Amino acid sequence: MNNLKKQNSILDQIRIPFFNKKKYFVKEYIKFFNKKNDISYAINNAINDCHNNGGGIVIIPNGEFYTSSIILKSNVNLHLQDDTVLKFYTDPNKYYNVFTRWEGIECINYISLIYAYNQKNIAITGKGILDGQASFYNWWSWKNDINGNHLQNDDVKILKNMDKNNISIKNRIFGINHFLRPNFIQLYLCRNIFISDIHIINSPMWEIHPVLSENITIQNIKINSLGPNNDGCNPESCNNVLIQNSIFYTGDDCIAIKSGTNNDGRKINIPSKNIIIKKCKMYHGHGAITLGSECSGGIKNIFIEKCTINGIIQSFFKVKNNAERGGKINNIYIKNINIKFIQNYFFNINYLYDEGDKGDFIPIVKDIFISDINVEHCLQVFNINTFKKSIVDNILLKNCVFKGLKTPEKILIYNKYNINIINTKFIS
Repeated sequence: MNNLKKQNSILDQIRIPFFNKKKYFVKEYIKFFNKKNDISYAINNAINDCHNNGGGIVIIPNGEFYTSSIILKSNVNLHLQDDTVLKFYTDPNKYYNVFTRWEGIECINYISLIYAYNQKNIAITGKGILDGQASFYNWWSWKNDINGNHLQNDDVKILKNMDKNNISIKNRIFGINHFLRPNFIQLYLCRNIFISDIHIINSPMWEIHPVLSENITIQNIKINSLGPNNDGCNPESCNNVLIQNSIFYTGDDCIAIKSGTNNDGRKINIPSKNIIIKKCKMYHGHGAITLGSECSGGIKNIFIEKCTINGIIQSFFKVKNNAERGGKINNIYIKNINIKFIQNYFFNINYLYDEGDKGDFIPIVKDIFISDINVEHCLQVFNINTFKKSIVDNILLKNCVFKGLKTPEKILIYNKYNINIINTKFIS
């Protein structure tokens, strides 16, 4: 099956879920309104009623409202009206513990601001704003505060050691008095997901994080969140995903595809696959498209096309991996990309990320096909850093133009490899 047929086959399998037209108005569930009152009870009660009565649309009205966590349930479309601003509290005590994944490792930790577990036919729609209110005076300070402290580091180390030592998930308990930040939206073990038109700002950490989920459409969204680890959209161990017509201003990677970390990733062993990214605009971030570093379950069949890159983007396409993660990444198709400016590299593979070559698991990247790329300015086209026994192979670069180059290519690959460059110009 050729590239186009593969892509069309995936698109044929992705379906936007159907919702009953019955409407549930959150304002009818608010007992007493004060601007700063927590209305999460009203939103969740409306969702429960909608779910229990065959599904429909839960409507959050125009205006500014405050809330803590929202739990989505099957057959419910949570809809924000055009002038809705939903502000989420930053008090950790508002967020109880649930089963979750934190940077690819399973644990018990803070519920995400919007959460669903094992649900089907769910949606978040409308042109309103979801505001996590994160800043360096609350959630972001756990990564690095204004005094240079890194509060989360000890908990990250503890969680990684729990994974390494195969500690039971029920004993991997974090939350209150710990410093592992929640995601904004986490949809875990769900299917038939539709996220459209929303505007997300100021997320505690990753913005949209579907996990072990399938049949996902994310379209026409705007993300503007410049905090640490503020990835825009991170499908993890997901199948049949379409991300299109969306805008990203992020503090980390705009889109990062993942599949679990180390032992947990290998134990579950479910790759992210059949993912299409098209007609997106990236204006701020580390990588426009990144694979990893949590990729122990593998990543394959990724299609990236008709995207525009401009602004402060460090690199266009990145692979982050190491000998602790391992995992195979293959069948990546990139075409029709227009890039005005990227700070560093067009194509970056880094196998020396974090633990580097200290481990027993071999990173593999192969079968990457890149065509019809126009870059007005970038520092370097290829920046590839690997280690002995790791594998990079079969990369095709065809019909591309790279301008404004300042640095010769760096290709450090130890295995026998095949990089074909056809009808491509490198202009300094």
